[in-house]
Amino acid sequence: MKKFFAILLTLCLFAMCIPAFAAELTLNIASNATDPTNPYSYGLDKFKEVAEEISGGKIEVIVHKGTLGQDETELVQKLAMEAVDIVVSSPGFMTGVGVPEVDFLSLEYLFDSFDHWEACMDGEFGDSMREIIKQKTGNMYRILGYWSSGVRDVYAKKAITSPDDMKGLKIRTQNSKVQQDFFIACGAVPTSVAWGELYQALQQGVADGAENDYTNLTLKEHHKTPNGCFINETHHDYTTRLFMMSGNKYDRLTDEQKAWIDEAAAACTAEERQITYNMLAESKQKAIDDGATITEHDDIDIAAFKAIAEPIQDEFAAKIGMTEQLATIRSLAK
Repeated sequence: MKKFFAILLTLCLFAMCIPAFAAELTLNIASNATDPTNPYSYGLDKFKEVAEEISGGKIEVIVHKGTLGQDETELVQKLAMEAVDIVVSSPGFMTGVGVPEVDFLSLEYLFDSFDHWEACMDGEFGDSMREIIKQKTGNMYRILGYWSSGVRDVYAKKAITSPDDMKGLKIRTQNSKVQQDFFIACGAVPTSVAWGELYQALQQGVADGAENDYTNLTLKEHHKTPNGCFINETHHDYTTRLFMMSGNKYDRLTDEQKAWIDEAAAACTAEERQITYNMLAESKQKAIDDGATITEHDDIDIAAFKAIAEPIQDEFAAKIGMTEQLATIRSLAK
């Protein structure tokens, strides 16, 4: 027995002297979402799970949920400096770094459904956008996957069933010219309000309404304000978010490491999308339970809104040389 314990003690001491296994590649990945129930958070966690599992621990993933910055511009700047390795961001920032084509994704009524959006983003159109971004930014950004941020609706101080109902309303919009052009054409007044200040703006009447998806607006309780309690299912924007890495850093990796990252990116993209779709119904029910008034999609004159959106699509596509891509997207609509 003494001999057994002596051997056991020797093995324990030997194990303590062995250095801990170190991953050959550590990746810091980040989003601006601090809420652990946000679809982004689930997506980042899935990337970590898959990357570490399939690499056998050779890749270590450190997830940052809003801790590296809640401003997407800040995250993108850190990505460009390789201070962070992978981020989630809305595509709008790229218009400021020489990629006006990316504003194509901000066109209203470009997609008719999540199925239509997926067919386009996972097909020829998504491939062409990925290549445009790579070429125009000198490989600064590599798109690993296209994430969804749901479908956006207009919520305001009153019910909206047609463009006429939006006349004169101060609507908080995204900072995209093509989107603002659409709301102006509907008779609304696009208003710039920081996301973190929007609840107060809706509460105090600084904004008469805003537009976002059910999940994001309910997480911030905008539907509980006087100017956000009417949710109108305009479904004007099936949104795209970019899950991206520095292309230059990606190219420095081994083929094996690239394969691991690609597989993990595909898995987390599928996970994030499914969580987003599932949360849509849950968030809508929450809004109803909290007393919001819903104008259903079928009760809105979508044709009237599309009649305003399509000329803006045509003009912008011609301006940036993407008429063929627009035709491809329209051909995939069901």
